[in-house]
Amino acid sequence: MISVRGSGVVGLCVATALHEAGHEIEVIAPEHSTPPASWLAGGMLAPFCEGESAPEVIVTRGQSAVDWWAAHVPDVVRRGTLVLAAPRDAGELDRFARATRGHDWVVPEALEPAVSGRFARGLFFATEAHLDPRAALTALRMRLLAAGVAFCDAPARGRVVDCTGIAARTALSDLRAVRGEMLELHAPDVALTRSIRLLHPRFPVYIVPRAAGRYMVGATMVESDDAGGITARAVMELLSAAYTVHPGFAEGEVITTAAGLRPSFPNNLPAIRHVGDVIHVNGMYRHGFLMAPALALDLVSVLAKEPAHAH
Repeated sequence: MISVRGSGVVGLCVATALHEAGHEIEVIAPEHSTPPASWLAGGMLAPFCEGESAPEVIVTRGQSAVDWWAAHVPDVVRRGTLVLAAPRDAGELDRFARATRGHDWVVPEALEPAVSGRFARGLFFATEAHLDPRAALTALRMRLLAAGVAFCDAPARGRVVDCTGIAARTALSDLRAVRGEMLELHAPDVALTRSIRLLHPRFPVYIVPRAAGRYMVGATMVESDDAGGITARAVMELLSAAYTVHPGFAEGEVITTAAGLRPSFPNNLPAIRHVGDVIHVNGMYRHGFLMAPALALDLVSVLAKEPAHAH
């Protein structure tokens, strides 16, 4: 028996990979626990865009995430990522182009007519995708339950795999929190069909379309372990960026605001760590949906080399 602690994106990807590899598993997930940080994520599967600041391993290994998610959950939207910059920040677009690959220069309104007349040029990363994190995590959970995997609030037994994110700081001394803030808008007058990244020297923002006229706008990156609500500054900056992309957002209804703590190691790369008899899969930083499938498959390989513990 393998007990997987945590039911965020890492825990559910790990549980899925272990079950598919033939292991007997259970998921330790208290019913009334705080929602995981991944519940607030943008859900962008954008390895090439992340290459602007992330190491090459994120770009290389993250490319498999789109196919993995599409094979396991419905409604993965494969329409690429459109990267834009306001005219005053045109230099940011050139810098982003130099720092990344996998893109083409485009006339933005040819892809998204809704931004017509607002941007002269943009970068299009055609192979990227996005999903709705809450819908995807719910689908993974339902898939596991249908396969007979138990979700329970009980002491772990057998081999323990801890996927509890920032809650594992007591065992992982170098794990730190990186705060992210987001809001969700209902803006039926806006018609965007793919993820949009708006570049800015100080607060780059992304806008991710969801169903029924909803849009997720995020995300600040603050070196802080403050788990409080979203700040007024963040709300103003996120709304300002959304308005820059489309003035229709000004008439939208703010339906959700939230802040979460991303678990991060010093190098901002996820890792599998052994601490005593517990295996930790942690440190996703801002790459949870992009890298969790790859780390889950790595864990399957790790356990395959430990037959005495894997069974």
